[in-house]
Amino acid sequence: MKVAIAADHGGYEYKEAIKNLLEEMNIEYKDFGTHEGESVDYPDYARPVSESVADGSFDKGILICGTGIGMSIASNKVKGVRCALVHDVFTAEVTRQHNDSNVLALGQRVIGEGLALLIVKTWLTSEFEGGRHQRRIDKIEGGCS
Repeated sequence: MKVAIAADHGGYEYKEAIKNLLEEMNIEYKDFGTHEGESVDYPDYARPVSESVADGSFDKGILICGTGIGMSIASNKVKGVRCALVHDVFTAEVTRQHNDSNVLALGQRVIGEGLALLIVKTWLTSEFEGGRHQRRIDKIEGGCS
């Protein structure tokens, strides 16, 4: 598995902690920035991660900002991305099982670091169930009507 990861200034600290978790899990990753805590614009980080997942260069993406909202909105503008904003373990698991989410958005100002790491671990280890859920994914990919 290859993971693309990025954060703006509001998620920089959690990005660094998540990178440590990825290393512990022996998961290959690329850090798309930001590489410091200075104020930056989240779309500048959401787009390259999302595009790299959509084009198959990476299997999954992780985006962190202050609330996760901006990153998730920006990420979902990229065709082929199913970014889920998650603040608990249950939805981390279900968004993989039912929605086959390929990008995870987190909010550093919303959840604690320990919970964020547990969410990431759960999300990375949960599998898509397919079946009836695939039909729904196909409808999303074809455009909701």
